[in-house]
Amino acid sequence: MRAVIAEDSVLLRAGLVKVLEAVGYEVAAAVGDAEELLAAVEEHAPQVVVTDVRMPPGFTDEGVRAALMIRRQWPEVAVLLLSQFVEERYAADLLATNTSGVGYLLKQRVANVDDFVDALQRVAEGGTALDPEVVAQLLVRRNSDPLERLTPREREVLGLMAEGRSNAAIAAALVVGDSAVAKHINSIFTKLDLPPADATHRRVLAVLRFLEVG
Repeated sequence: MRAVIAEDSVLLRAGLVKVLEAVGYEVAAAVGDAEELLAAVEEHAPQVVVTDVRMPPGFTDEGVRAALMIRRQWPEVAVLLLSQFVEERYAADLLATNTSGVGYLLKQRVANVDDFVDALQRVAEGGTALDPEVVAQLLVRRNSDPLERLTPREREVLGLMAEGRSNAAIAAALVVGDSAVAKHINSIFTKLDLPPADATHRRVLAVLRFLEVG
């Protein structure tokens, strides 16, 4: 799978290249700003992009704006955003444009190579991956209906769904059976007024409701 990396820190950029290549990705380009990122995506047509949120020249939201442009022009390209701090609105902005193949992680997550690679793989395969710290902050802030209908356990399950976890991964994290997870998820769908439909689609809608971007 071909990847493009955009990160202004030379050391972190080199580290990301090594990690991706070690797990079988072809890194077609590793660049230092948003303009170079867009040019690299156009030239190399990668399957996945890993980009910093803040890059030269302004160090504000250059990476996010580039990611949104990539999703508009090349919707088949998966995008994983990396950020130094929790800024969950960027995850919401990205999910609002396209609900598959997107992720948002804190840079500290890269230090845990297994977690980072797992999240990257989910995004590259068309899923979502939100940093647990982002999800935790959203859980604290979201108190309005219809989320207030959920039980504490259902909110916990929805939080793990928002991270992009599969049913099996949620069951392992909560030390419960797969059937219990499925029951909680069906209850979440009902309480969030999501009618029966494709299971994956309803998961995305539930996460969007959680993020308040749907």
